[in-house]
Amino acid sequence: MRLHILGICGTFMGGVAALARELGQTVEGSDANVYPPMSTQLEALGIRLMEGYAAEHLQPAPDLVVVGNAMTRGNPSIEYMLDEQLRYVSGPQWLGETLLPGREVLAVAGTHGKTTTTSLLAHLLESAGLAPGFLVGGVPGNFGVSARLGEGQPFVIEADEYDTAFFDKRSKFVHYRPRIAILNNLEYDHADIFPDVAAIQRQFHHLVRTVPGNGRLIVNAHDTYLAEVLAMGCWTPVETFGIGQGDWQAELVEADGTRFAVSHRGKRLGEVAWPLLGRHNVMNALAALAAAAAAGADPVALLPAFADFRSAARRMEVVAETSGITIYDDFAHHPTAIATTLAGLRAKVGDARILVALEPRSNSMRLGAHAEGLAPSLADADAVVFLHRPELPWDAQKITGALGGRGRTVPTVDALIDALQAAVRPGDHVVFMSNGGFEAAPRRFAEALRQRGG
Repeated sequence: MRLHILGICGTFMGGVAALARELGQTVEGSDANVYPPMSTQLEALGIRLMEGYAAEHLQPAPDLVVVGNAMTRGNPSIEYMLDEQLRYVSGPQWLGETLLPGREVLAVAGTHGKTTTTSLLAHLLESAGLAPGFLVGGVPGNFGVSARLGEGQPFVIEADEYDTAFFDKRSKFVHYRPRIAILNNLEYDHADIFPDVAAIQRQFHHLVRTVPGNGRLIVNAHDTYLAEVLAMGCWTPVETFGIGQGDWQAELVEADGTRFAVSHRGKRLGEVAWPLLGRHNVMNALAALAAAAAAGADPVALLPAFADFRSAARRMEVVAETSGITIYDDFAHHPTAIATTLAGLRAKVGDARILVALEPRSNSMRLGAHAEGLAPSLADADAVVFLHRPELPWDAQKITGALGGRGRTVPTVDALIDALQAAVRPGDHVVFMSNGGFEAAPRRFAEALRQRGG
């Protein structure tokens, strides 16, 4: 079968392409932005890539068009596909119908932490010898690829609540039919498609409805919104996790989260020592451990594997250390993620200065849905440079003004780098936060520091 994938260079659709190719199917695809590293990864798999969305890319007609959720009506390829009545599906539907049947699916859902938790769960199952397949919305450091079929029964998938496609407005995760599902947390997000938290809760409950009675739900014990989801109806055994609360519990040994003790229903299992920071990552660790145990792995035997875990890129990734200045790249998209990430760093670095460069890049951020929560989320930052592009439809001065002299706005990435250069000094920690490319700002800033000699 010959598949043509529209939007192939996105992390999710690129993973779909890699899995289809591994199944032996002929795969090609189109995208508006065909560039490394995804383009080189796909081309190395023998996948033909086409720049843009010209109708001619679908000639001769493929056997199936797999449509990414960034595609909209009016796109030339979409209009041609519909006019010519080509056979088409969404990426999640293709997975649910072609690849996931017969596998033990472990789905990781939540507003925050999906990529880290999915990567960690795949790593734990691999350490247990279960050879899982996976599809992650990033590139896990322990595997070097975003997707693989795997040789064992388990398949771990990052289960996104965002909508599926222009023709399917259900959340992606309803297509996956997991036996084990992690509900990591739930907050308001995706303001472009969800009017309120209740709308997101309904989608999470659709996921709960698909988990069988002989499966398992792994649920954040601290999360009120998730408790309300389960109260809508639950037909599956539930195990909860939390810090000092739930069936699976952690007790911090180090305040920055790099060491913690684990217990299950009151029985102490041992300690974890690992490279990740923050209470939020301790929660991710508990969720992954509980899910791995539900899949049959020995949780005690897995504790040493945490030390070898390497998170996906752009999760507080240290991109450079020069003249005593440490530069991080972080995939921040929500005030809660910003706050917990900075709290973890503060616990690690003590009184050292933390400088934050922030780009409001997600749809919710750009719409201003999280504006009120941004200033409080930056409490652990000593200075904040906020990228206020001219097209941002709300006034970021409200945020920087609430920071008590610790914040300023700039209109361009060049101005942001200049502002940081003027403010930084040896011993500082500089965190770039954006869920977009940020015009390669972290690496450009690091290079500017090297050129000036620190």
